[in-house]
Amino acid sequence: MRALLMPGQRELHFKKEKPLRRRSLADAVARLPVEVCVYSRSWRQHDEPARQDCTAHLVHDLLARQAQRLVIDTRNIRDTHDERTLRGALGPLPSASQLVYEHVDSTSESLLWIADIVAWSYGAGREWRKRIDPILHSVVDLD
Repeated sequence: MRALLMPGQRELHFKKEKPLRRRSLADAVARLPVEVCVYSRSWRQHDEPARQDCTAHLVHDLLARQAQRLVIDTRNIRDTHDERTLRGALGPLPSASQLVYEHVDSTSESLLWIADIVAWSYGAGREWRKRIDPILHSVVDLD
Protein backbone atom coordinates (compact mmCIF):
# COMPACT_ATOMS: atom_id res chain seq x y z
CA MET A 1 0.00 0.00 0.00
CA ARG A 2 2.83 2.40 0.79
CA ALA A 3 4.05 2.03 -2.80
CA LEU A 4 0.84 3.82 -3.87
CA LEU A 5 1.79 7.00 -2.01
CA MET A 6 2.83 10.08 -3.94
CA PRO A 7 6.08 11.79 -2.92
CA GLY A 8 5.50 13.60 0.37
CA GLN A 9 2.25 11.76 1.12
CA ARG A 10 1.98 10.09 4.54
CA GLU A 11 -1.33 8.32 3.95
CA LEU A 12 -4.00 7.70 1.37
CA HIS A 13 -7.24 9.51 2.08
CA PHE A 14 -9.47 8.78 -0.87
CA LYS A 15 -11.79 11.74 -0.45
CA LYS A 16 -8.86 14.12 -0.94
CA GLU A 17 -7.62 12.51 -4.16
CA LYS A 18 -8.39 13.78 -7.66
CA PRO A 19 -10.80 11.68 -9.78
CA LEU A 20 -8.12 10.23 -12.09
CA ARG A 21 -5.97 9.22 -9.13
CA ARG A 22 -9.02 7.73 -7.39
CA ARG A 23 -9.61 5.48 -10.38
CA SER A 24 -6.00 4.37 -10.37
CA LEU A 25 -6.02 3.68 -6.62
CA ALA A 26 -9.32 1.80 -6.68
CA ASP A 27 -8.08 -0.36 -9.53
CA ALA A 28 -4.80 -1.06 -7.72
CA VAL A 29 -6.61 -2.04 -4.51
CA ALA A 30 -9.01 -4.27 -6.47
CA ARG A 31 -6.00 -6.32 -7.61
CA LEU A 32 -4.82 -7.02 -4.05
CA PRO A 33 -5.20 -10.49 -2.50
CA VAL A 34 -7.76 -9.31 0.08
CA GLU A 35 -11.44 -9.84 0.82
CA VAL A 36 -13.57 -6.96 2.02
CA CYS A 37 -16.95 -7.03 3.70
CA VAL A 38 -19.00 -3.83 3.71
CA TYR A 39 -21.44 -3.15 6.54
CA SER A 40 -24.13 -0.68 5.58
CA ARG A 41 -26.91 1.10 7.44
CA SER A 42 -28.67 4.30 6.47
CA TRP A 43 -28.94 7.27 8.79
CA ARG A 44 -30.72 10.60 8.82
CA GLN A 45 -29.35 13.18 11.24
CA HIS A 46 -26.53 11.47 13.14
CA ASP A 47 -24.20 8.83 11.77
CA GLU A 48 -22.99 7.51 15.13
CA PRO A 49 -25.86 5.04 15.79
CA ALA A 50 -25.42 3.57 12.29
CA ARG A 51 -21.66 3.26 12.83
CA GLN A 52 -22.16 1.50 16.14
CA ASP A 53 -24.71 -0.94 14.69
CA CYS A 54 -22.23 -1.79 11.94
CA THR A 55 -19.41 -2.16 14.48
CA ALA A 56 -21.45 -4.52 16.68
CA HIS A 57 -22.31 -6.72 13.68
CA LEU A 58 -18.70 -6.67 12.53
CA VAL A 59 -17.53 -7.88 15.94
CA HIS A 60 -20.11 -10.67 15.91
CA ASP A 61 -18.84 -11.80 12.49
CA LEU A 62 -15.20 -11.53 13.55
CA LEU A 63 -15.88 -13.69 16.60
CA ALA A 64 -17.56 -16.28 14.37
CA ARG A 65 -14.42 -16.33 12.21
CA GLN A 66 -12.24 -16.57 15.32
CA ALA A 67 -10.41 -13.38 14.35
CA GLN A 68 -7.75 -12.22 16.74
CA ARG A 69 -7.26 -8.54 15.95
CA LEU A 70 -9.41 -5.59 14.92
CA VAL A 71 -7.75 -2.31 13.95
CA ILE A 72 -9.94 0.78 13.69
CA ASP A 73 -9.01 4.20 12.33
CA THR A 74 -8.97 6.60 15.25
CA ARG A 75 -11.50 9.38 15.48
CA ASN A 76 -9.82 10.64 18.65
CA ILE A 77 -12.45 11.65 21.22
CA ARG A 78 -15.18 9.77 19.34
CA ASP A 79 -13.27 6.50 19.87
CA THR A 80 -15.15 6.18 23.17
CA HIS A 81 -18.34 5.36 21.22
CA ASP A 82 -16.56 2.48 19.48
CA GLU A 83 -15.03 1.25 22.72
CA ARG A 84 -18.42 1.13 24.43
CA THR A 85 -19.87 -0.85 21.52
CA LEU A 86 -16.87 -3.19 21.40
CA ARG A 87 -17.05 -3.93 25.12
CA GLY A 88 -20.76 -4.66 24.83
CA ALA A 89 -20.30 -6.90 21.80
CA LEU A 90 -17.45 -8.84 23.41
CA GLY A 91 -19.50 -9.53 26.51
CA PRO A 92 -18.52 -9.88 30.17
CA LEU A 93 -15.38 -11.93 29.42
CA PRO A 94 -13.74 -10.20 26.43
CA SER A 95 -10.44 -12.02 26.94
CA ALA A 96 -12.21 -15.34 26.31
CA SER A 97 -12.83 -14.29 22.72
CA GLN A 98 -9.13 -13.83 21.86
CA LEU A 99 -10.16 -10.74 19.86
CA VAL A 100 -8.18 -7.63 20.70
CA TYR A 101 -8.94 -4.23 19.24
CA GLU A 102 -7.15 -0.94 18.95
CA HIS A 103 -7.63 2.47 17.44
CA VAL A 104 -4.67 3.74 15.43
CA ASP A 105 -3.93 6.70 13.22
CA SER A 106 -4.22 5.78 9.55
CA THR A 107 -0.71 7.11 8.91
CA SER A 108 0.66 4.19 10.93
CA GLU A 109 -1.51 1.39 9.48
CA SER A 110 -1.65 1.34 5.70
CA LEU A 111 -4.25 -1.47 5.58
CA LEU A 112 -6.80 1.07 6.86
CA TRP A 113 -6.44 2.80 3.50
CA ILE A 114 -8.08 -0.20 1.85
CA ALA A 115 -11.14 0.27 4.05
CA ASP A 116 -11.22 3.98 3.21
CA ILE A 117 -11.01 3.34 -0.53
CA VAL A 118 -13.62 0.57 -0.48
CA ALA A 119 -16.05 2.51 1.74
CA TRP A 120 -15.81 5.61 -0.45
CA SER A 121 -16.16 3.59 -3.65
CA TYR A 122 -19.11 1.60 -2.34
CA GLY A 123 -20.89 4.78 -1.27
CA ALA A 124 -20.16 6.56 -4.56
CA GLY A 125 -22.39 4.23 -6.55
CA ARG A 126 -22.43 1.83 -9.44
CA GLU A 127 -19.33 2.82 -11.46
CA TRP A 128 -17.15 2.85 -8.35
CA ARG A 129 -18.64 -0.33 -6.90
CA LYS A 130 -17.73 -2.13 -10.11
CA ARG A 131 -14.10 -1.09 -9.61
CA ILE A 132 -13.88 -2.73 -6.18
CA ASP A 133 -16.03 -5.73 -7.03
CA PRO A 134 -13.07 -8.15 -7.35
CA ILE A 135 -12.33 -7.83 -3.63
CA LEU A 136 -15.87 -7.31 -2.35
CA HIS A 137 -16.63 -10.54 -0.50
CA SER A 138 -20.02 -9.50 0.89
CA VAL A 139 -22.29 -6.63 1.82
CA VAL A 140 -24.18 -6.74 5.09
CA ASP A 141 -27.18 -4.44 4.83
CA LEU A 142 -28.47 -3.62 8.30
CA ASP A 143 -31.53 -1.62 7.20
